[in-house]
Amino acid sequence: MPLFSARSGEIYFQQQGARANPPVLLIHGVGCQLVEWPDTLIDALVNAGYRTIVFDHRDVGLSYEVDAKIPSIEELFSALSDPSSVRPPYTLGDMADDVIDLLDHLGQSGAHIIGCSMGGMIAQCCAIKHPHRVFTLTSLMATTSNPSLPKPSDSVIAAMAASLQASNGEDALASSIHAANTNAGPHYPSSEYGIARFIESAHSRAHRPAGSARHMAAILTAPDRSELLADLTMPVLAVHGDEDPLIDASASEDIVNSVRNGHLEIIPRLGHDLSEPIITEIAGIMVEHMASVEVLR
Repeated sequence: MPLFSARSGEIYFQQQGARANPPVLLIHGVGCQLVEWPDTLIDALVNAGYRTIVFDHRDVGLSYEVDAKIPSIEELFSALSDPSSVRPPYTLGDMADDVIDLLDHLGQSGAHIIGCSMGGMIAQCCAIKHPHRVFTLTSLMATTSNPSLPKPSDSVIAAMAASLQASNGEDALASSIHAANTNAGPHYPSSEYGIARFIESAHSRAHRPAGSARHMAAILTAPDRSELLADLTMPVLAVHGDEDPLIDASASEDIVNSVRNGHLEIIPRLGHDLSEPIITEIAGIMVEHMASVEVLR
């Protein structure tokens, strides 16, 4: 089993592609396991000549469980309006340390970093804390945690809250799928085209809602990173759907406006999801972005 000992605990990871190829490390969203990356995306990156590295975050999948209090829904709602009201068990910066520890374990000086949703926020922390380890940064449907950005609607928040409260069984599966479909927006139902297709198998592999709640606490208490992003010099790509009901597309505009070398791609009809009809397009954009930096093999 491909486990390694990060400074915080054991992390499960997988690689695909030739070892000699430039590494691309992908960081997923809240509660997501490595099995929830679409094969279409991974295959496109491997076929373009890259080696992909995926992993289970701490507290989810086959990685270690954090021995800490589970934030209540009430605490998470409190943090949504007042981040200082809650002390998270760990921060996005702590989760970024897991990424750097994985690069160290693999003997990699750095990698192209791709982060989706929460993963995009963690990727920003990696780039801020360890800029020499990040060849290029790609942010998919993420935010700088700027408090002035638009908030999700009550219905979107309610769907997310329900998925965190359902602990097991059919209710947990149904609420997770409902939240994914809600986040996907009106054009590409997630249960047909997006990550909801993988939720049942992910639940069977390791359903750990406590980890998802602790992930949310890390997100909701994260400070604004926009000023710190101004120091980044690596190419930064921000990709966002114009129908994202969870994180408004203006959040990716904020990322690009905060960095020195940024490029924004707004995808029509895409919600907060990795929808199959547009994965090839997104992969092509990302490959072109990564190819802008020559990495010595």
